[in-house]
Amino acid sequence: MNSKFDELLDIMDKLRAGCPWDKAQTLESLRYLTIEETYELSDAIINNDLDEIKKELGDLLLHVVFYAKIGEEKNAFTIDDVLDNINQKLISRHPHIFSDTKAETSDQVKANWEAIKLKEKGRKSVLEGVPKSLPAMVKAYRIQEKARGVGFDWDNAHQVLEKVIEEFREMQHEVKSGGSHERIEAEFGDLMFALINYARFINVNPDDALERTNQRFIKRFNYLEEQTIQKGKSLHDMTLDEMNVYWDQAKENERK
Repeated sequence: MNSKFDELLDIMDKLRAGCPWDKAQTLESLRYLTIEETYELSDAIINNDLDEIKKELGDLLLHVVFYAKIGEEKNAFTIDDVLDNINQKLISRHPHIFSDTKAETSDQVKANWEAIKLKEKGRKSVLEGVPKSLPAMVKAYRIQEKARGVGFDWDNAHQVLEKVIEEFREMQHEVKSGGSHERIEAEFGDLMFALINYARFINVNPDDALERTNQRFIKRFNYLEEQTIQKGKSLHDMTLDEMNVYWDQAKENERK
């Protein structure tokens, strides 16, 4: 085993034996921290900050080792069991590499993966593998990917775009006709689901795209606030047209 990984395992043993905080941790207490670390890694990836990605990967690896240490203490599993499991999974789910199955495209690989996964886990539905606690947008994307893996999908992006337009019109109709909150919400959900589907067809990850838009908005709004303060003004006292001047300046600065 890699000496650096051995060193990490040794450090974890010492922390678990001697550090009051580390000794107090459980599988449950680490859960929300692991979620936080995952989102921090996500932020680093969105920002294309390779140094931060390196650091956050280390934090996540620490969590894997931590969970394995607790599993060992419970006589449930060890880090070797974790590694054996993932090694066997990768081999069994890539028969086009380790056996004689043919898969020449990414879609064929995904289809094989889902079929093998269903058989391994004894699931009745392809969608059972989508975690219930995933954020809604990520969940919608994964649902669509899994449905595509068994052939349930549109043929091309143009069809999906037409569906987006159809769903937008249906939502607009409910709004204009004074539809109930439940109907408007349902149509808005259908529109978002169709947009996520379209994003998938044009090779855009909708969650990444929205987060980058969030970051652009924050950056531009911060610029607006800074310029307002420098001019001795308050946003509350400015008109929208006045604020848009600084907003346009922020957009222009991004192009430079």
